[in-house]
Amino acid sequence: MSTNTFFTADTHFGHTSLITKSLRKIPFDEPTIEKHNEMIVSRWNDVVKKHDTVYHLGDFAWHDIAKYRGRLNGHIHLILGNHDRLKSADYNLFESVQDIKTVKVDGQNLVLCHYAMRVWNKSHYGTYHLYGHSHGSLPEDPNSLSFDVGMDCWAFTPVSFEQVREKMLTKTWKPIDHHK
Repeated sequence: MSTNTFFTADTHFGHTSLITKSLRKIPFDEPTIEKHNEMIVSRWNDVVKKHDTVYHLGDFAWHDIAKYRGRLNGHIHLILGNHDRLKSADYNLFESVQDIKTVKVDGQNLVLCHYAMRVWNKSHYGTYHLYGHSHGSLPEDPNSLSFDVGMDCWAFTPVSFEQVREKMLTKTWKPIDHHK
């Protein structure tokens, strides 16, 4: 059984003010938080299987974390965002919980954080950086091996590592090395 790796951010389960603040373009005539929650669960489970790994880059749920986590496929690692307020029992719902995480997928190093960075550990060696938080509002940098994996940037669906690699191949990487 092969496993796949996915990345996402900003699911904001149960975050009612998301609808009223119009931070995202919810694809419904009359958006409600219930429709939003159900759409995300459905689209997530359409691509993520039970044995897959998911790195969620923050702002998972406004409340009822266990309720939403229990409905999602995959082994989920949570990188904390500014809206994540976990109780001590909530930490056990995830494979790991931290502020920033470095991982290697198919030989590629990645730095994962809720927030966008201009430079990150080993960025000048080709390490990728994935982030959320900005809901697609930051301009794309064609010279940086980084981009927003937030749900509203990717049709409300987690992004596979293959999609990450394809997107990075479209960039003209210009390393910034302060060591020279």
